[in-house]
Amino acid sequence: MFKKLFGKKTEEPVAKDIVLFAPMNGKVVALEDVPDPVFAEKMMGDGLAIDPEESTVYSPVDGEIVQVFPTKHAVGIKTANGAEILIHIGLETVGLNGEGFEAFVSAGDTVKTGDKLISFDQTIIREKAKSTLIPIIITNSDEIKSIVKTAETLLTRGETQFLTVTVN
Repeated sequence: MFKKLFGKKTEEPVAKDIVLFAPMNGKVVALEDVPDPVFAEKMMGDGLAIDPEESTVYSPVDGEIVQVFPTKHAVGIKTANGAEILIHIGLETVGLNGEGFEAFVSAGDTVKTGDKLISFDQTIIREKAKSTLIPIIITNSDEIKSIVKTAETLLTRGETQFLTVTVN
């Protein structure tokens, strides 16, 4: 009653489901097929990988940037429902020390689906790293009820629903 009298707004409930849209054009790769046991055995969490057809990663969700690795090869995003997403560009790319990467966001930034996150040089990654595959992982799997993965094999940036994550 007091809320009505004093005009306090009630907060909108946060959706338990969050949809991740394709962060770039490319081909879907099952995490189990990624040639790195950390990802293939889901040691960091579950998700999918992308064989990229372009050299820029865009935000798959609305959220907050929680980390951009100093080497710019990975970025972490936290959504309003609490899902924590890691986008890892290439395999064994940390050793490039940022060579071939350009970040457009910093920790603490708020992003919307489709905002530019990081661009990368695929030629440098092909020549100096293990793979150009881009694993996208939900890292806080202990707080996740379910992850529904796309049945699509080809992704269209900003259009294809890549993952649907439901939080407990």
